Amino acid sequence: MPTQKAVVAAPVGLHARSAAVFVRAVTDTGLPVTISKAGAAKVDARSLLQVMAADFAQGCEVELSVNEAALEDVLGLETVEAALRDLRVLLESQGAG
Repeated sequence: MPTQKAVVAAPVGLHARSAAVFVRAVTDTGLPVTISKAGAAKVDARSLLQVMAADFAQGCEVELSVNEAALEDVLGLETVEAALRDLRVLLESQGAG
């Protein structure tokens, strides 16, 4: 399963505007991306409500992933890995907040 770890940089974490920016970026990939933190269940990163409810605070390490079964429906592993890297960069930049 392709994954990327990231640290949330937005001052308010993934809440309100920063969550909306992130969710929009995930949706734009067209991939079924999930996001999780240690000790918590994965949530659908395309869902603003789920992302905000999961309480990803500033400094929180998260894991972004795409299930391998979904890879059959996309262009390939390299495309998925590139999309996850772009999402990691977004989360780790102040641009996410």
